[in-house]
Amino acid sequence: MTKLVILDRDGVINHESAQFIKSPAEWNPLPGSLDAIARLHHAGFLVAVATNQSGISRGMFDMATLTAIHTKMHRAVSHAGGRIDALFYCPHAATAECACRKPRPGMLHSISERLQIALTGVWAIGDSRRDLQAAQAAGAEPVLVLTGNGRETAAAGDLPPGTRTFADLAAAAQALVG
Repeated sequence: MTKLVILDRDGVINHESAQFIKSPAEWNPLPGSLDAIARLHHAGFLVAVATNQSGISRGMFDMATLTAIHTKMHRAVSHAGGRIDALFYCPHAATAECACRKPRPGMLHSISERLQIALTGVWAIGDSRRDLQAAQAAGAEPVLVLTGNGRETAAAGDLPPGTRTFADLAAAAQALVG
């Protein structure tokens, strides 16, 4: 049976920015996140990323820039000995009412379909309530990390039932891998 973990990007893998990550220079990994992805990879997990990127529809950056940001991320993960097996993003603004933007489960369903893995028991790790809501709606296990917006998310409460909470991606990966 293939194992899968789904990660949000901003606030989980890299530092969050209220002004959006608009260039490769602004993409900086959180301490321990790249090693955590490597650990998951070496433990036999497929690692997928599901990220809202409304900066595209807002005209803050273009597809070439998003590709450059993701290329930097892939290289950094690879340099740490890991791999991201699938990367899905929603370019739409919240007002678009699309199926792919979290908290809707569209991106997670797309990952499930593409990788042909059911989401039951799959950890979907994020730092915001919408990440956790998307996980719950898709039938995955919601996991909150306290990096990025995670502390504020935890303090606000009203998390989906059964949400697991960890200090960061490294702690979540340790718990998942054992």
